[in-house]
Amino acid sequence: MFESIVVGTDGSQTATEAVRQTIELASSVGARVEIVSAYEPVSRERPREDGEQAPEDMQWMVNQREEVDATLAEAAKVAQRAGVHSATYARQGDPADAVLDVAEEQGVDLIVVGNKGMTGAERFLLGSVPNKVSHHAPCSVLIIRTT
Repeated sequence: MFESIVVGTDGSQTATEAVRQTIELASSVGARVEIVSAYEPVSRERPREDGEQAPEDMQWMVNQREEVDATLAEAAKVAQRAGVHSATYARQGDPADAVLDVAEEQGVDLIVVGNKGMTGAERFLLGSVPNKVSHHAPCSVLIIRTT
């Protein structure tokens, strides 16, 4: 059925839930999980408050590489505890593009994204990660209700 699944995370509560459910699915079907997180370089002088003041769907832009690495390491630990083989990918740039790129590179069977940003008028914004992934995916997409 599914041999390889990609999931994106930014460390948020909803993304963590999407990762958890992806790992549960992967465990039940014996799939490998490719865990992706995106970042934009941020100078050390830039206050952390910038990230906290940014809209939720734009906070990925102020993640430092170190924070992304920590987020990926935590997700990989969850996979390991569940007995699921995983790999992590920190990619600079747009999070939807990062997920799509890894999906194509690894030839995955399924992309899993959370529904964050898919409610009301927000679902029509082109910047929405779930929206972009669902329209450009090279494979099946599962949108998990995380909110």
